[in-house]
Amino acid sequence: MATATDVRPKLDVRDLSAFFGEVSAVRDVSIEVAEQQVLAVIGPSGCGKSTFLRCLNRMHETAPHARAEGRVLLDGRDIYDRDVSAVAVRRRVGMVFQRPAPFPTMSIRDNVAAGLAASSAARARRGDREEIVERALQRAALWTEVRDRLGQSAMALSGGQQQRLCVARALATDPEVLLLDEPTASLDPISTQRIEELLYELRREMTVVIVTHNLQQAARVSDATAFFLAGSLVEVAPTSEMFTAPRDERTEAYVTGRFG
Repeated sequence: MATATDVRPKLDVRDLSAFFGEVSAVRDVSIEVAEQQVLAVIGPSGCGKSTFLRCLNRMHETAPHARAEGRVLLDGRDIYDRDVSAVAVRRRVGMVFQRPAPFPTMSIRDNVAAGLAASSAARARRGDREEIVERALQRAALWTEVRDRLGQSAMALSGGQQQRLCVARALATDPEVLLLDEPTASLDPISTQRIEELLYELRREMTVVIVTHNLQQAARVSDATAFFLAGSLVEVAPTSEMFTAPRDERTEAYVTGRFG
């Protein structure tokens, strides 16, 4: 099994394969992600990175004719067990997608609070809705920019602010793991820097898995890096080792720019 670290894993993926109908997108991936670790997932387009990420909170199964095989253990419990609710999994494992996707008919405040609607019990435990919204926006480094216009449409924000709003929405339910699928791909350099700074702060509180095409970004933000190719995991290692002394010649070819 590929192991990024000897620390107790928050996520333990075992022999994971993912399919769209009969087409295999991910094949027999086994990897561990430690508590409070940032794992970057790299590889060329179409190699299964995003599909792998979506399997970690059961988003993959929402696609037509999609299925997953194998196990994904979150704190030792398989999220694919029959008696485990997919909704409950997604509250613990939040996700942010490639393009900013605020709900266009909702205000900034309501966008952040949207995830709370699925669980009145969680809302009661964590206190007042306004406090939850403020805390999530503060954690997403957006509060000072929007605190005087929470009732305005989220669509009035810039692209970078919209993406941080989506991060705040994911954080509102206090997830233990945050998944990000190329979160800065459509952002300008300044917005990208802010998202990366945010990831640096969040690693103190939770486990993060980020898919990125940007190798420099992977080197900047992650503790460990996993290289995917043609649906398979080629290798995973501490990021400093991955970029300086990869074990597999295919990894070396990719990180040195010879293909991809």
